[in-house]
Amino acid sequence: MDDIKYMKLALSEAQKAYDKGEIPIGAVIVCNGMTVARTHNLTETLNDVTAHAEMQAITAAAEHIGGKYLDDCTLYVTVEPCPMCAGALGWSHIGRIVYGAGDEKKGYRKFAPDVLHPKTKVTSGVCAEEAAELMKNFFKERR
Repeated sequence: MDDIKYMKLALSEAQKAYDKGEIPIGAVIVCNGMTVARTHNLTETLNDVTAHAEMQAITAAAEHIGGKYLDDCTLYVTVEPCPMCAGALGWSHIGRIVYGAGDEKKGYRKFAPDVLHPKTKVTSGVCAEEAAELMKNFFKERR
């Protein structure tokens, strides 16, 4: 299934973040069957609290397709987006979001459940165990 294939790419990006000491979240945006963005968290690297994987992916995808609206695109992200990222995804009119692990503490569903564009479809739980394990291991090492 394509969802698993692309989530595995996002998990690969999350591993890159992990290896750099970044919170291990990876994102991939696919548009019309083509990968147009592959990114991961860069908040430490760029010293920028807004440099989440999703924000990096939105920027890269918009540049690649030459427009700010991502209606025909799907975002694959390893962890549920935060409210900031969900807001940006709403403004981008992303067509679909597929995420792995939920985020009960900081996820958009808790704080901003209506922020996405009304036409955006959401699928959760794809490769959730792998994504959650990467996060658990990352924070266990740092505590």
